[in-house]
Amino acid sequence: MKKISKTKVVVLTGAGISAESGLSTFRDNNGLWENHRVEEVATPEAFDRNPELVHRFYNIRRANLQTVEPNLAHVALAEAESQFASFLLVTQNVDDLHERAGSENLIHMHGELKKKFCVHCHHKSEELGMLDVNAQCHNCGRVGGLRPDIVWFGEMPYQMDAIMAALLDCDLFVSIGTSGSVYPAAGFVELANRAGAETVELNLEPGDQQSAFQSAHYGPATKVVPEFFSRF
Repeated sequence: MKKISKTKVVVLTGAGISAESGLSTFRDNNGLWENHRVEEVATPEAFDRNPELVHRFYNIRRANLQTVEPNLAHVALAEAESQFASFLLVTQNVDDLHERAGSENLIHMHGELKKKFCVHCHHKSEELGMLDVNAQCHNCGRVGGLRPDIVWFGEMPYQMDAIMAALLDCDLFVSIGTSGSVYPAAGFVELANRAGAETVELNLEPGDQQSAFQSAHYGPATKVVPEFFSRF
């Protein structure tokens, strides 16, 4: 690949980049999320209806993070961060593999498994263990209001103003390992196109927004991500 010059970069990552580390992708071909319907574990209504199930689901996922490591794609993005005047990594993933690989300028638009959130006082804090319905908020002292700090369906993703501003000011947008089927992230490529940026899809296979990208490279993230960023 020829060497090109870009200064303001926004990268979006999805479940596909963590799949090669051994973490399950968001939903399988049956529309299930690790054998659960989304409505059972990923909505505010699900938490109100059955908080025990929701806590158990995310406790297992949080524990699974201890069994996996960042892969070459995570490492390539961490190394690329220093190569540009401006580099923002936006991830739809709730794992901590980007941080462990060394990424610093990072937004978790869908929250983080290793954090908890109090519905009563809105205080957020780190959570490395198990949550349950009897957990007490250390900030307000109330019991029963702690939930995983995860953006569920029907809720607004985090830091959207900062993300939109970066997209409208970037000259390179790269989407990695995401199907392009869930908004608002699915619309990021159009915002970057509007800004006149180069838009690139790196994915195992074409996503739903394939036609909106100016170029694409398909294959495992551990192969196509390091290869793409070696251009710079």
